[in-house]
Amino acid sequence: MRILITGAGGLLGRALVRRWQDRHVLLPLGRADLDVCDVAACHAAVTGFRPDAVVHCAAATAVDRCETQREEAFRINARGSAAIAAACHRAAVRLVAISTDYVFSGALGRPCDEWDRPDPLSVYGISKLAGEQAVREHCPDHCIVRTAWLYGSGGQGFVQAMLKFGAAEGPPLRVVDDQRGDPTSATALADGLGRVLMAGMVGTVHLSCAGGGTTRYDLAREILALRGLARSIEPCSSSACPRHAPRPADSRLDNMVMRLHAMPALPHWREALADFLQEHPDG
Repeated sequence: MRILITGAGGLLGRALVRRWQDRHVLLPLGRADLDVCDVAACHAAVTGFRPDAVVHCAAATAVDRCETQREEAFRINARGSAAIAAACHRAAVRLVAISTDYVFSGALGRPCDEWDRPDPLSVYGISKLAGEQAVREHCPDHCIVRTAWLYGSGGQGFVQAMLKFGAAEGPPLRVVDDQRGDPTSATALADGLGRVLMAGMVGTVHLSCAGGGTTRYDLAREILALRGLARSIEPCSSSACPRHAPRPADSRLDNMVMRLHAMPALPHWREALADFLQEHPDG
């Protein structure tokens, strides 16, 4: 397949290029290559490359920054998604758009499936939901894939932070124990997206690592244990570690659509994390 990837410089974009480059003809476009908010540029990129599909990974993903830079979050996550969707529709190209577990508040107390009503808490979640709505409105031939707690190589996310602080001396690390989600490897997600794309799945699909989820605290313990780091960790509440943006208490995703299509699940989050740290010991 010929596949155009937006946000190719991000965690998922880089993983897609690594995993797909031997199987597909790719046009990876990073931020410097394509302003996804430029309607004309999006149209030119799609019509010029003539892809079979566009995988839209470009997004403003810094959750706390989105809270303080609301217009920028909506410019990229909502307006950018609308521009890409319109370009795909005009060129009759299928669109796979990446979204997030943060479109949910986590108030259900169980994993959210594809038919649960979104109710985001943060500007990041609200702007990503607006992006989903733009994709549905402007490009009928679409698949919106929501994932959760994404990590990958070369980033500065939770896994890298735990590796850095876990290797340093100091008092016990304090990690929140009242936020639950599905840690998902960008590599595992890339493989799952490949199956979604080749199967021609449409609508909304949840795609996160299996295992029933975990807390930030238990995830941190697993990271340090896998790397043999001895620094101790203490659980704490979210209120003890305030952030600009509120986080869902339970943003686990039920990958129901994948089961209904008899599609393989992503690996258990512990297995995916172990594979990631074996391949990328420093994150």
